[in-house]
Amino acid sequence: MEPAIVTPSAVRGTLGSHLARRLVEAGVRDVFSVPGDFNLTLLDHLIAEPQLNLIGCCNELNAGYAADGYARSKGVGACVVTFTVGGLSILNAIAGAYSENLPVICIAGGPNSNDYGTNRILHHTIGLPDFSQELRCFQTVTCFQAVVNNLDDAHELIDNAISTALKESKPVYISISCNLPGIPHHTFATDPVPFTIAPKLSNQEGLKAAVEATAAFLNKAVKPVIVGGPKLRVAKAQQAFIEFAEASGYPIAAMPSAKGLVTEQHPHFIGTYWGAVSTGFCGEIVESADAYVFVGPIFNDYSSVGYSLLIKKEKAIIVQPNRVTIADGPSFGCVFMADFLTALSKKLKRNTTAVENYRRIFVPQGIPLKLEKDEPIRVNVLFKHIQGMLSGDNAVIAETGDSWFNCLKLRLPENCGYEFQMQYGSIGWAVGATLGYAQAATNKRVIACIGDGSFQVTAQDISTMIRCGQKTIIFLINNGGYTIEVEIHDGPYNVIKNWDYTRLVEAIHNGEGKCWTAKVRTEEDLTEAIATATEAEKDSLCFIEVFVHKDDTSKELLEWGSRVAAANCRSPNPQ
Repeated sequence: MEPAIVTPSAVRGTLGSHLARRLVEAGVRDVFSVPGDFNLTLLDHLIAEPQLNLIGCCNELNAGYAADGYARSKGVGACVVTFTVGGLSILNAIAGAYSENLPVICIAGGPNSNDYGTNRILHHTIGLPDFSQELRCFQTVTCFQAVVNNLDDAHELIDNAISTALKESKPVYISISCNLPGIPHHTFATDPVPFTIAPKLSNQEGLKAAVEATAAFLNKAVKPVIVGGPKLRVAKAQQAFIEFAEASGYPIAAMPSAKGLVTEQHPHFIGTYWGAVSTGFCGEIVESADAYVFVGPIFNDYSSVGYSLLIKKEKAIIVQPNRVTIADGPSFGCVFMADFLTALSKKLKRNTTAVENYRRIFVPQGIPLKLEKDEPIRVNVLFKHIQGMLSGDNAVIAETGDSWFNCLKLRLPENCGYEFQMQYGSIGWAVGATLGYAQAATNKRVIACIGDGSFQVTAQDISTMIRCGQKTIIFLINNGGYTIEVEIHDGPYNVIKNWDYTRLVEAIHNGEGKCWTAKVRTEEDLTEAIATATEAEKDSLCFIEVFVHKDDTSKELLEWGSRVAAANCRSPNPQ
């Protein structure tokens, strides 16, 4: 006899209620979803949890991007899709979250538990009696996979998946059979033990040896520098990084993918280190140092500007979340970043030589001239005005493309958030990520800078932002194509069909919720639009379309594009 199925109002004692409570305990308050017949009952149980808010997205890709953006602000994100047809649609977003070390819990409503082990062919599959395709795809982009098709071990699989996501700071995949969420089971009869994650502890002997060897290396250097990297986030070491910087007196730079993780208001902050496209005078100070400490770096062809960094291994100390490597060796494992930086701070001689060198050579950046009346707007003028908008009450989301380079030059006020997706570099990421980040960071007004080509990939979820009552300001930079691709390798495929973007957003708005749009062609238009967005329409989603010339790019993109193109076009090595 089949057990009785419980309605969502009787939320205790079921798999669905257990999952909902565990998500809340992990820190999730908003779940991004797209309904499908395999997940509908599960969605009922998530809705029944009073501390969870279910947000329906226009498609699975954006739901995944939203969970990515949410995790950047909240520390963990969650999304729910249906079996295979939904799972494979969200896969690209989950891959991006994996590359950026974000704990995203991806939940798929799976087949009925009775169908496992049979030779049946189900809908939403590729027509073979094999239910493992979705699982096999997720195995490559998640750190743990749980297929829940039986109640006896469901609680254990769910708890292991969520705890692994938090411990590893990577996405996980949970598939839950569609007939199980509402069935009572004795393992869910009482409230679960409160959810906790055991702290990671460094090997004390290894920590001591790593600190002594590093201190000896740095204390004999003449002009050492510090460069923060993106893995500061996964290591939860931002505070320890500041302690280290304060104690050492060294100048602080940030890799581009670490912007927003390193304070830019510290008196020793010298800018963004990105090889040949570094901010002014920063690259020269870093690359001329006789010792550099890279804290949590990721070196790839993009961050190394086509492998052109002038960094020498014998001068470098590389601090990763659980390992420290000094020059050509030694390397110390099971040494955690925060522990190491805090302990190292107590062993260093203060040395401000490189900071003083930077101040000697530094010349302030020229301020873009005010344009003549009715002169077409230029990108550098646009970003001069965006700089003037920023405060600690804002966060900046930079889409893949020239917005990387323009936003990178913004000087972030204290507590101003900043996010972009450098490792994966998926165009279209910013719309969903803005939705998720703004939903989590309710104390900040998000400013998103999105190119027209990227916007065309994921535009639909402007709708969800309006439904959620978000107050984001979106600058849609309309230059008629995929500009970042143009600067790497041009062709007719980089030109896109132009849209009337503001009218599209007005159609999506359709008179429901608060939304305001503007078209900007001159500096006067821009000044007026910003004033309206920050005053009269401060409680609305504001969409500002800025028309710029197709060749109006940052000088950094021109340099970077040429070097990346050269790296892509290297001839095959002789066999």
